Amino acid sequence: MDTKLPDKLYFKVGEVSEIVGVPAYVLRFWETQFPRIKPKRTPAGQRHYRKKDVAQILQIKRLLYEEKFTIEGARKFLRSNAPREKEVSSERLMGEIRRELMAIRDLLSPSG
Repeated sequence: MDTKLPDKLYFKVGEVSEIVGVPAYVLRFWETQFPRIKPKRTPAGQRHYRKKDVAQILQIKRLLYEEKFTIEGARKFLRSNAPREKEVSSERLMGEIRRELMAIRDLLSPSG
């Protein structure tokens, strides 16, 4: 995924379609097949994709078009890789919490 994404918060479906290189109806279909793709909706009902959504879509396209996965195979692949990502972020979060608690303890302990 060498695609450089513009520095924006949200992308409209047409922009994502151009970036990814698939028609908008394919993006809408992938939303129904891959629960990780969750664009926000405006009050008018327009889809606004975040960078993480676009990155996910690019990964799905790679799996389907280059790696020749089926939709079910791509879903399973993404699901099997999800727990590892969560474990890493949980470990990182626990480390941050531990450091914060130690800093609080140091602030509260009587000095010298």
